[in-house]
Amino acid sequence: MAYKTFAAIDVGSYELAMKIFEISAKNGMKEVDHIRHKIELGTDSYLTGKLSNDRIDELCRMLREFVQIMDSYKVESYRAYGTSAIRETENTMILLDQIRTKTGIDIGILSNSEQRFLDYKSVASKGQSFADIIDEPTAFIDIGGGSIQISLFDKDSLVTTQNIRPGVLRMREELGKISYRSYQLEELVEEMIGGSFRSFKDLFVGDAKIQNIILVDDYVSDILQKSVLKNVDKGHMKTADFISFVNGLKQKKPHEIAFELAIPEENTSLLYLSALMVQHMIKLLGAQMLWAPGVSLCDGIAYEYAEKSKLLRSVHNFEQDIVACAREINKRYCGDERRANAREKVALKLFDNMKKIHGLSKRERLLLQIASILCECGKYISLNNVGDCSYSIVMATEMIGLSHLEREIVANIVKYATVPFEYYETIRKTTTLDREAYLKIAKLTALIRLVISLDISHKAEYEDVKLLIKDDVITITLETHADLTLELGLFERNAVFFEEVYNIKPVIRQKKSSVF
Repeated sequence: MAYKTFAAIDVGSYELAMKIFEISAKNGMKEVDHIRHKIELGTDSYLTGKLSNDRIDELCRMLREFVQIMDSYKVESYRAYGTSAIRETENTMILLDQIRTKTGIDIGILSNSEQRFLDYKSVASKGQSFADIIDEPTAFIDIGGGSIQISLFDKDSLVTTQNIRPGVLRMREELGKISYRSYQLEELVEEMIGGSFRSFKDLFVGDAKIQNIILVDDYVSDILQKSVLKNVDKGHMKTADFISFVNGLKQKKPHEIAFELAIPEENTSLLYLSALMVQHMIKLLGAQMLWAPGVSLCDGIAYEYAEKSKLLRSVHNFEQDIVACAREINKRYCGDERRANAREKVALKLFDNMKKIHGLSKRERLLLQIASILCECGKYISLNNVGDCSYSIVMATEMIGLSHLEREIVANIVKYATVPFEYYETIRKTTTLDREAYLKIAKLTALIRLVISLDISHKAEYEDVKLLIKDDVITITLETHADLTLELGLFERNAVFFEEVYNIKPVIRQKKSSVF
């Protein structure tokens, strides 16, 4: 068969959706069906922490229908993911087991950063259109039911990303608790999110000019894609025209909006809230153009599947976005860029030369790279407790593309880079890390410690670093004219842990550089 049939299922906060795709190396991703069912799981989850029995029954009934539809299309593979409404339930594991037993559908849970990364991938799948837009200063606004993710791009690189609450469904539920008149709604929305938006601008944008906004949501995007508005070209719109559109909504009643935009009347409240959020960001950032590519989480799920199955080549280097984000975090906390670059270079060289010894994958190489950049960011808070403070910064800072577990692995690496390493038998009662994750932390920490020991004096400038592994000894030759008395004298204290982890003795040698 020239193509594979794939189904992507999104168990969202206010909608259950499934897209069927035909994926091939020749023709890319072709959407052949899109099924949507309104079910406000977040209404239960956000308010009570659990889904009612009626909601669970409705969800299972629809998922069984999805199974029948997949069978009719002869779907070869599927992925189903739950987002914040499922993630924030108190009995998540029990709920997922019930769904699996009743429907046969195995639902994975996406962390917020994983969910937003897939949304980001769905837009990146648009290829050149995405690349052209993020070459200029661009804000990527991803409005979900529970929260909003705002990411900044410039010169084809991710600068920063932040999560802000509430999203549209959570906001509607909060507004439902108070009494107000319709003319007050815009002001109330601004009061709920304006402070966070302004803080974001002050901290990460400053006086910089944001040219474009990319929007991912389930309501405004649909309207722009339908071309029911003037001056819309494939989801593109001047922000001044969008603000005029929002001002027009203020003058209309829900049934009038539903009729004019050809949407269910029950969706008008969420459309209006989403539009007000976007309008506020446009005014705050001064953006000139708005692009709503009309993609959803399902597109990102399918795109990632196609990538991993080697059916499609990536149109964008997503891993470099994660690295770029780590560099910005290091810069934000006044990290020494020169030292971070030197650590990164040597750490990756060690990793690459020890592939047969550590047995880790390309993904762990990325985690090591991020840790090598961030392992001294805690100095911004305390010069005496660098490891613990670095851990806290990493755990509190979201990096799109890393799962929560991966972020925890990085946080522990930067922690144990400078504090005594704790063995699993000691910490297993106080950690959620499994043995596999713990061993990754141990192996990568041993590498980072060795790298740090090569520049204790903070003055070493290496012309070259060479590695030789022979007879259970790894010899590290540093080509430099710098005085390495301190490094040579204190190397042993980190070498002991490295030898314990890998059963290989590290030895340091200096070769005098010809550069004076």
